[in-house]
Amino acid sequence: MLKYLVEKEFRQFLRNRFLLRMVLGFPVVWLLVLPLAANFEVKNINLALVDSDHSSLSSRLVRKVESSGNFRITCVAQDLEGALAAVELDRSDIVLEIPEGFERDLVRDRASRVMISANSVNAVKGSIGSAYLSGIVSAFSAEVRESLLVPRANPGVPSFLIIPQYRYNPHLRYTVFMVPALMVMILAMLCGFLPAMNIVMEKERGTIEQMNVTPVRRFTLIFAKLVPYWVMGFIVLTVCFGVARVAYGLSSAGSLATVYLFAAVFILAMSGLGLVISNYAQTVQQAMFMIFFFVITMILISGLYTPVSSMPRWVRVLSGFSPLRYIIDVIRMVYLKGSGIRDLWRQFLALCAFAFFFNGWAIIGYRKTN
Repeated sequence: MLKYLVEKEFRQFLRNRFLLRMVLGFPVVWLLVLPLAANFEVKNINLALVDSDHSSLSSRLVRKVESSGNFRITCVAQDLEGALAAVELDRSDIVLEIPEGFERDLVRDRASRVMISANSVNAVKGSIGSAYLSGIVSAFSAEVRESLLVPRANPGVPSFLIIPQYRYNPHLRYTVFMVPALMVMILAMLCGFLPAMNIVMEKERGTIEQMNVTPVRRFTLIFAKLVPYWVMGFIVLTVCFGVARVAYGLSSAGSLATVYLFAAVFILAMSGLGLVISNYAQTVQQAMFMIFFFVITMILISGLYTPVSSMPRWVRVLSGFSPLRYIIDVIRMVYLKGSGIRDLWRQFLALCAFAFFFNGWAIIGYRKTN
């Protein structure tokens, strides 16, 4: 009996050619577009410059800012009021003011000041942009101190060089951090939305009544409906691996078999959640709104965009009830650190608990009448 039910579900799925195209095209489009859009790297910051010194050192500082690649000078003002006017007109985001006597004070007093004013209407852009500019000014200060001040003061002063070493993401590429988590987001969307519409679509068509009058048990029926989405999840994940490799040169530091193992449990959990919603919804519209609410909420509290540790305490507690939090940890740790099952047993137990809970609920919640 199970064999024929599974065959029926596969035939029903493959008959809809739109779903087949979406399953193959959805991960490709998302992985090519979203990592570039969901990016917290701030570039092309408009800078208003006020250089009241017009010296060789001030020109050197300006060239260093321009060569960083993060800033573009859109306004050169004579005074601070003119630069702030450019900010008011939204032509500039940050103001760099180099005061008169900048070079003289550096050479004579070994100290000088510059002022950085940031437009913080966009807090992320203002804070990160000012941090970039402060880092450039600090690096310039260290260069000047090494080339001009220290040799004159005491040539015998010892010095040391700091060389940072970044583990797991040595080039600090944001896509390396985002792409593995977006794979999970794609799985959650497809394996949550499609099962949520399965039973409710049969309710609207009236075909579910044909199943209800058969002696098929609820467990067998729900399991048969899970199998196509379980297989579909593996296909989608494989497509994601290929796109990440070809488009971003990103390959897993650990075993892909570990990722497939955890993904198998995660797909069962999300498909079970979709079937739970499908049991209680009466129309496709109801099912869409319900699964949209749950999936989007899980994505926002899962740590996909912001670390869970940065969230309020009550949100951190709430995120523990999101299976996406655990699978995102898994795929990032396997892809970036090369972690194995020994390092991820807590996440595995949590995902198994979600899969058991949601699928058990789907079986119990399905009302089969003869």
